[in-house]
Amino acid sequence: MKLLIIGGTQFMGRHLTSAALARGWEVTLFNRGQTNPGLFPDVEEVHGDRTKGLSALQGRHWDVVIDPSGFLPQVIRDNVRTLARLTDHYTFISSVSAYASFAHPHITETSPLAPLPKDSPSDTLTGENYGALKVLCEQAAEQEMPSRVLTIRPGLIVGPYDPSNRFTYWCRRLSQGGEILAPGQPGLPVQYIDVRDLAEWILDMAQARHVGIYNAIGPAKRLTIGEFLEEGRQTLNPDATLFWADDQFLGAHQVQPWTEMPLYIPEGGPWIEQHGSMQGFLQISNAKALQSGLTFRPLSETLKDTWHWEKNRVLSLPKPARAYQSIAGMDADREGELLELLKKEKMAP
Repeated sequence: MKLLIIGGTQFMGRHLTSAALARGWEVTLFNRGQTNPGLFPDVEEVHGDRTKGLSALQGRHWDVVIDPSGFLPQVIRDNVRTLARLTDHYTFISSVSAYASFAHPHITETSPLAPLPKDSPSDTLTGENYGALKVLCEQAAEQEMPSRVLTIRPGLIVGPYDPSNRFTYWCRRLSQGGEILAPGQPGLPVQYIDVRDLAEWILDMAQARHVGIYNAIGPAKRLTIGEFLEEGRQTLNPDATLFWADDQFLGAHQVQPWTEMPLYIPEGGPWIEQHGSMQGFLQISNAKALQSGLTFRPLSETLKDTWHWEKNRVLSLPKPARAYQSIAGMDADREGELLELLKKEKMAP
């Protein structure tokens, strides 16, 4: 099997590359050569900027192409127009952010899609237009390669080499132990997918030439944030203690869901009053993907492996960098202050 990956050296891409090599596939990477150069010394790399076209790939042929790094629709259109002559099958990694609303659970592949916000550019990626641009990318790919495109819409992707720090925050915080601020109610839903499970399934789907749209999120059965944190506690540090703060308390103290408290989306309180319900974001239907063979490793394995990587990464950093500027997660001092306030509130008559 001859595989071309656009990118291939950062998080999703590097796991796809590793998994394909383990299968004995012949892998080519097209990238700028700037992220983790030399990561796969025995793999062919063709260097170029996708925004300027794929002319460096002309005259070649691959069985399948996987693209985990496309965000701008015009770039995707131009790229796929070229790839249509170079491959039989194209896989585009999109996102569940492509959906228009997360007010209700059980979003399926046919749910309404996000429109481009008014006056929002289609050639510049922002936090506001990310989902809508993914929709336009999906549509452009299908138009250029009709009935030859597999579109994957993952939710939160986690595991070793995750740059977002969301799942990693909980691995680090649980391993530290002590008193831990736990967000919301224990029964709130949580969804995620281990990047290695996602990579293996994508390779299976591409090899079998599946086309169409698939939500890619786990686990197979409903998981709550209480079950998630308890599994993490038992796996990483059983001496840790969870202190639950409800939506009202967290909202009153302006705790930001998802960023300051990763994997947490409230179902009530001040944040919901201001932004509206987002509970559907962590209750996406994965029925179609499960029927197509998507499977998941145990949560404990993902926790252990992610923490092993994170721990070794931090220790290998130069000393001044070990403070580690988190993209997501709560500052230790702020957590301590909130825990003290929470205790006082619970003790108040």
